[in-house]
Amino acid sequence: MILRRLACALALATVLLPAVLAGARAQDRVLRVSLNTEIQVLDPIVTTINATRVFAYLVYDMLFAIDADGNYQPQMIERYEVSEDRLTYTFRLREGLEWSDGQPVTAEDCIASIRRWAQREALGVQIMRQAEGLRVIDARTFELKLREPYAYVIEALGKPGNVIPVMMPARLANLPANAAVPEVVGSGPFLFDRAGWRPGERAVFLRNPRYRPRAEPASGLAGGKVVRFDRVEAVSMPDQSTRVAALQTGEVDFLEIIASDFITPMRRNRNIVIGEPRGAGQIMSIVNLNHAQPPFNNVLIRRAAQLAINQAEVMAALGLPPGLSMERCEALYMCDTPGQSDAGTEIFRGAGPERARALLRQAGYNGEPVVLLHSESSALLNATSLVIADQLRRAGFTVDVRTSDYATVAQRRLSREPVERGGWSAVPIVWNGIDLVNPLANPGVAYNCAPHYPGWYCDPRQTELLRNLALARTPEQRRELADQLQAAFHDNVNYLLGGQFSAPAAWRADLVGVVPFPIPVFWNMSRR
Repeated sequence: MILRRLACALALATVLLPAVLAGARAQDRVLRVSLNTEIQVLDPIVTTINATRVFAYLVYDMLFAIDADGNYQPQMIERYEVSEDRLTYTFRLREGLEWSDGQPVTAEDCIASIRRWAQREALGVQIMRQAEGLRVIDARTFELKLREPYAYVIEALGKPGNVIPVMMPARLANLPANAAVPEVVGSGPFLFDRAGWRPGERAVFLRNPRYRPRAEPASGLAGGKVVRFDRVEAVSMPDQSTRVAALQTGEVDFLEIIASDFITPMRRNRNIVIGEPRGAGQIMSIVNLNHAQPPFNNVLIRRAAQLAINQAEVMAALGLPPGLSMERCEALYMCDTPGQSDAGTEIFRGAGPERARALLRQAGYNGEPVVLLHSESSALLNATSLVIADQLRRAGFTVDVRTSDYATVAQRRLSREPVERGGWSAVPIVWNGIDLVNPLANPGVAYNCAPHYPGWYCDPRQTELLRNLALARTPEQRRELADQLQAAFHDNVNYLLGGQFSAPAAWRADLVGVVPFPIPVFWNMSRR
């Protein structure tokens, strides 16, 4: 009887083992990740949310891309030429590029995409002001002709954020730029599985069989985007401890950001790798002020808020291990980068609640409410928002904290209404350092007087400085103008700087080929 049972068990195992092994191999080809915030908006032209940025890198592609050293390389472009007078740029697309619907990528598509992007992006607006026109030469070739030289054409067409110059078919790119496109049709390394999308649960991406990687090694957003997983699942996990537990057990393979409380213990876990971003790979804590509504439509009151912020306290709220944050960084272009500057920082001498209160009295502040939007669900914004609110209160502001999830905050931040009609006064946010190193792309100054960017700061001095910077011919001229822009940024108080820090990713140690970049990308990596 026992022998007969053993024989049956062996026979059953022989039948089931191939299926078990096949299932294990299938699981090996699935990458499960947890992003800091949930993917909700599927068009990177209408939002600057980082989750949408991750989405854009996967399903779309760009004409140029930034590499790990901060250089811009051809991506969808095979080659390009610039005339001697710097007025004519001729671009040739790579052969064989296809949209995910099977249609070829054409020069007409790219021109329509550039025009759509330029309606929403400060660098694009500046280029189109200088442009005499964009025209198709043949199916794979198009031309940009300028009225006068512009210093950052390639950098603009390859900027990694905030509004990303992704390419899409002309039939979609020609739709209004202030509303999300109704379809997701890209030419990137992944396909978005819209049918499998479960908001609040998971977003699924499939390897794009039509994608043709470049031959160069992957570097930042540039080079060969070789996909080695059949499927990427972005799993929604709002609770930070749940995310870390899932990483430890292998339920997920990659966390976009590991909450600071868990960094030290996870460094002792041999099965976990913690990233080590530095310089432009770090993040800047920011307070977005609403210049369109009281009280921050008054520059003196903005300066009072500027003097109230103690960066060391804001950074301490993150609870980061030593070496992952700076007690003070007042450089708009990030510290520990080639663009670091002290221009305009003399305004911070003697900063503190006493000076802030004196400025409030001078400005005639009468206790008008400051509605501060607090993103409780964000690992980076939860604690810092509460510290910033407390600092403003100590300086004499009447602060009304409104707590919700990040998606709700991001939507409300678009409103220009007064606070009593659903508006806002201040929103703690973060900016990725990679977006700040180029002054013409830095959101702290690049969106000056732009009607669509939340905060609506507008300083005529900065408009002229931006124009002069775009036309500057030498590195020395560019550096001088960049310094002047930073000084004007501080003087006008476009935003408040809360401090520079690292928000490292974490992943299972059996993942290899992880591309170091401030925003996660999921090509090139594989499982041991």
